[in-house]
Amino acid sequence: MGLKLDGELICRCGLAMSCLRSLPAIILSVTIVFVPGLLGEDWPQWRGPMRTGHASAGARVPTTLSIEPKTVWKLKVGEGFASPVVADGKVFYFDNQDDKETLHAINAADHQELWRATVDDVFRDEQGPPGPRCTPLVDGDRVYAQSGKGELHCLRTTDGELIWRVNFLKDFGAAFLGEDSKIPGAAEHGYTASPVIDGERLIACVGGTNGAGVVCFAKRTGKVLWKSQDDLAAYAAPMVATLAGVKQAVCFTVAGLVGLTLEEGKVLWRVPVKTSYGRNVSTPVIVDDWVVAASYQAGLLGVKISTDGTGLKAETVWTNKAAAMNFSSPIAAGRHLYGLGPAKNLICVEIATGQIAWSKEGYFNTAPNAAHASFLELGRNILVCTDAGQLVLIAADPAACREIGRAQVCGLNWCNPAYANGRLYVRDGIKATGNLYCVELLP
Repeated sequence: MGLKLDGELICRCGLAMSCLRSLPAIILSVTIVFVPGLLGEDWPQWRGPMRTGHASAGARVPTTLSIEPKTVWKLKVGEGFASPVVADGKVFYFDNQDDKETLHAINAADHQELWRATVDDVFRDEQGPPGPRCTPLVDGDRVYAQSGKGELHCLRTTDGELIWRVNFLKDFGAAFLGEDSKIPGAAEHGYTASPVIDGERLIACVGGTNGAGVVCFAKRTGKVLWKSQDDLAAYAAPMVATLAGVKQAVCFTVAGLVGLTLEEGKVLWRVPVKTSYGRNVSTPVIVDDWVVAASYQAGLLGVKISTDGTGLKAETVWTNKAAAMNFSSPIAAGRHLYGLGPAKNLICVEIATGQIAWSKEGYFNTAPNAAHASFLELGRNILVCTDAGQLVLIAADPAACREIGRAQVCGLNWCNPAYANGRLYVRDGIKATGNLYCVELLP
C-alpha cells in the first residue's frame, strides 16, 4: 500500500471534529473493535490497528454486503460523539451519565457491563449534545480517556481503577474552554483528538501556549518527558510515522501541520494551515513521504517531506480546493485517497498530483457543511458509513466508483465504525442519546 507507518506503534485516536460558528460543532469519534480470540484483529484506537482506517493484515473481510445484516446486540448509551473501542474481548465506550463524562467497559459478546468510571464533568456547548467527544484508546492493560475539558485519565482495563491523571488547563496552562471564549480550536469546542502511543510514550495535543502545545508523557506513569511548541490544539488526531527516513510525530494544530522528533519534541518541519475558528479536523493521511491534510477552507493539501542537508523540509506540492474536506477523515488505498468532498460527494484523489480521479454524488441528504462519512479499507474494498447510518461497500478502484452493496444499520451518526472478526461496532445519536450496535457482516 506504500504506507510507512510503524505497524508496532499503537496509536489512539479520538475523534475529532468541529464546526463553523453557525454550524453544529461536531466531533467525531471512532469505534474500535476487538475480535474475541484473535488479538491481531483488535481495533483498539481511532481508525483501527494502525490508525489508518485499514483492517488488520490477514483479517477476514466481506466481499459483499447483505441488504439486512444481522444486529448481534444493541445498547442504549448516553450523549456524546466518542466512538467505542474494542480490545481483549471488551468494548470501551464513553458517554454522558448524569452530567459526568463516563467511561464504560462491557463484554463484547453480550454487552454486559463490567465497570464504569467517571472522568470529568460533562462538556457542553451549543453545537451538539453534552458529552465526551474524544474516543478512548486501549494499550495492553491500560485504557486512556480524554474529556472534552482536557482531563486525561489512565485506567486499568480490568476494573477501571485510576492509575494517573493530568489536566491540560491546570497542569499546562491550556486556554479557557468554552464557546464564548473566542479562542480557536479545542479551547472553544472541546478536546476531540485522542493521544497517540509510540512505545513507552503517549503524545497529546494539549494546546498550552507556554511551550506545552504538544506534550509527551511516559504512558505508564504520566511523567512529562517533553513539552513542545505554543500551538493551540485543533480537532485532528496526531499520528506517528516515518517520513524521509525519520520516525516522528505529526500533529495538525490550529497553526497547521508540524513534525516533531519523538525523543525531544524538536521541530523537524512545519506547514502553516490556518482557518476560521481553528477548524483543522481531519486526521492526516500518510503514504510514503506524503502527508495529506484536509481543511474546509484551505482545501486538500499534498505535502512532501524530504531531506534537506542534515534536516528535513516540507513542501506543499499541490492544493485542491475542489477536494476540500470538512470534518470527515479520508482514507488511503494504494496511491489514491478516498473521502467526502465539499459538495457532499464521494471522491477519489490521486495522492501524487491532487487530481480528482472520480466524483460520485447521491449518497448524502445532509447539507454540505454538515455531511459526514467514515471510511474503512476492507481488503480490496472500502466500506463507507454515511451520516444517515447507511453502509455502502465500494471497490477501491481509482477508475470509477463501483458500488458492491448497501445496507441500513443505524440512525444519524458521526461515528467512525470499527471492524473486527466480521463484526462492525457503530454508534448513532447526533442530537441526543443513541445506541451502540454490534452488526454481523460475515456469517
